[in-house]
Amino acid sequence: MTGLNDSSTPVHGVRRVWTGEPHPLGATHDGEGTNFALFSSVAEGVELCLLDGDDRHETRIELTEVDGHIWHAYLPDIGPGQRYGYRVHGPWEPARGRRCNPSKLLLDPYARSVDGTVDWSPACYAHDPDDPDRLNTHDSAPHVPLGVVTGGHFDWGDDRPPQVPMHRSVIYETHVRGMTLQHPAVPEPLRGTYAGIAHPAVIDHLTSLGITAVELMPVHQFAHDHHLVERGLGNYWGYNTLAYLSPHSAYTEEGENPMDSFRSMVRALHSAGIEVILDVVYNHTAEGNHLGPTFSFRGIDNEAYYRLVDEDPRHYLDFTGCGNTLNMRHPHVLQLVMDSLRHWVTEMHVDGFRFDLASALARELYEVDRLSTFLDIVHQDPVLSRVKLIAEPWDVGEGGYQVGVSHRSGRNGTPIIATPCAISGEESTPDSPSSGSVSPARPTSTWPTPDGPRLRSTSSPVTMASRSPISCRTTTSTTRRTARSRETARTTTDPGTTDTKGRPTIRRSWGSEPGNDAISWRPCCCRRASR
Repeated sequence: MTGLNDSSTPVHGVRRVWTGEPHPLGATHDGEGTNFALFSSVAEGVELCLLDGDDRHETRIELTEVDGHIWHAYLPDIGPGQRYGYRVHGPWEPARGRRCNPSKLLLDPYARSVDGTVDWSPACYAHDPDDPDRLNTHDSAPHVPLGVVTGGHFDWGDDRPPQVPMHRSVIYETHVRGMTLQHPAVPEPLRGTYAGIAHPAVIDHLTSLGITAVELMPVHQFAHDHHLVERGLGNYWGYNTLAYLSPHSAYTEEGENPMDSFRSMVRALHSAGIEVILDVVYNHTAEGNHLGPTFSFRGIDNEAYYRLVDEDPRHYLDFTGCGNTLNMRHPHVLQLVMDSLRHWVTEMHVDGFRFDLASALARELYEVDRLSTFLDIVHQDPVLSRVKLIAEPWDVGEGGYQVGVSHRSGRNGTPIIATPCAISGEESTPDSPSSGSVSPARPTSTWPTPDGPRLRSTSSPVTMASRSPISCRTTTSTTRRTARSRETARTTTDPGTTDTKGRPTIRRSWGSEPGNDAISWRPCCCRRASR
């Protein structure tokens, strides 16, 4: 490294600041020091902020090296565990879509671990709550989460991906917290955590059902919505992303490293032959619309990260019903999403992804484009092209309903069989799902051919995540839900009869069972509140 700056006066323990490298983005520890790199094309200056202690004592280091809009430095005295953020100096011109405010401490979009939560102080907003055009100069540092430098080796042992063919996959959609929080066989300290999912009692339950993959509802670090926090509630589902490379820290047992806890879960599931698929939300972030808070992307480079209204860049194009839409037309946003996906495959060993509101990712100009840049990049990527990729083929924008015309495998909105909740008193054996085992009227994935679309691969989950029938605040009128009241699935083998392949005939029936009032919800942008 060049550009050594040996100041005789240490900056709160930081004696040396070197030039560093523009790649990789994020905070990368190499065993001796840490390289920091942040993209911003609008910035006029960037400060790396190191925070120490419970009082968050802050040391600011000016980044003077810029290559291709990437601001960077190497700090040989900084290692894993260091908390950090950025302050970006630049134009405050909301009418032009520029929202830089150096009084806001910003979370690194590439943070691999996150410490702290949002407390929703007025300081979290870059604008004056009484005047959206006026700059809010209150410091947000005490009120927002921080990135954490990660490093160290994880012992994967002989971990190998199960690589179950799609047509043989039996996918069980569930929630890390909801699956384990009241499971009587899971030790109380592990309930609601990744370690709870990895517990033998949970794995035995999954294998007894013939499950080949668990699809986890969002585990990227997410924020609880302001209106929920004010009511003493929280965002239970997690479709409100803050950081795309970090496991949600609240699902980690106390004192454990979130990355290692997540990896241990994956290793345990793989050892049982169960794949791990993540429900990922790359269509919008927790920063909301033009009146929302500034946690990260908005303050770093608002014009690059978000789709703005061309005629009025003060406002955001909203194809998600959640206030904003990530700008998949921008190369650095595409890079962030691809780097995130590869990180979860190569570093965390996940086996696939279910893309929330996938149509929003495929909008080039305005309309959904089946040959969009994002789909093309994913298609040819040597890492991602080998894992399971499932699309939710719609968004709330015009022409967003793309069921039947996606490049990726799709998802029926209804389970093959409505199994009771994760901890069931009566276990049922589902049919063996295969390609095409979906509602004939609504195929969920096709490949375009010269003669028209051709069915490639569809999936219907054995269960959708169990969601009790409580009040659910939704931001869109397209929420869909299905319910079967006081009914449970029963599968029976018809003795003496076989199908065309010589297998026993399986019949499915529905019967009443007192007290079973579960409702299976399937909205996408809906925010379930929980206490």
